[in-house]
Amino acid sequence: MGTATTAPIRRAIVRVTIGSFSLAALIGIVALLGGGDFGETQGRVLLTTLLVGVVSIAVLCYLVTAGRRSQPVGVAGGVVVLVPFATALVMIWGDVQHGPGEGLLRTFGIGSVAAATLAQASLLLAMAERARPAVRRILVATLTLAAALAVMVSLLITGYNPSGDTYYRLLGVVAILDVLGTVVAAALMRFAGGAVESSRSVDIAIPAELDARLADAAIATGRDKSQLVAEALDRFLSETTARAD
Repeated sequence: MGTATTAPIRRAIVRVTIGSFSLAALIGIVALLGGGDFGETQGRVLLTTLLVGVVSIAVLCYLVTAGRRSQPVGVAGGVVVLVPFATALVMIWGDVQHGPGEGLLRTFGIGSVAAATLAQASLLLAMAERARPAVRRILVATLTLAAALAVMVSLLITGYNPSGDTYYRLLGVVAILDVLGTVVAAALMRFAGGAVESSRSVDIAIPAELDARLADAAIATGRDKSQLVAEALDRFLSETTARAD
């Protein structure tokens, strides 16, 4: 799915994410400053605000893949994150005396692990599209480690009880390497020339009237003018080549 196609959806998701968290934050502030004793209801409101904030951050991570080849990963993350979100709401606003059941806790735990892993994968895959071969190999290895870590943690949540401490030692090693790979790849991409230059700079004189129309289109689509010019040029060259053939 192209960038132009996903732009309206991306803008709508960003607006909903910002609006929902802003509303949750406002409710949380009112709960804190509303006066009276800090009771059970205020605590639940604050936990809900925190939950909405965490989910909002995850959604923004998934949104990085919009218009990219890795978009299915972001879409999967947007669906999976609903599981911990819904189960957490049930636990926050459910019966405090009896507490959540074991099945609900395990569903929340596994859903949270999956959602966090997909958020990490979305960011890594977005970086991989512009990474040089050496950095891309680090990213692939890190994605493999992230998947292995998610499986190992999920097994523990389901009730797997390994004998001895070998499993936990291996879990720690995988977690450390996962974090190391993420940090190293991000540092190389940002500070050590690990990213491939996406385009060459070309000076083009654009008439004032056309530049104004281009600015209006950029505002309407939420994209850079350079992207719009590149796409228009690409369409023109494609049509010219097709007519020539």
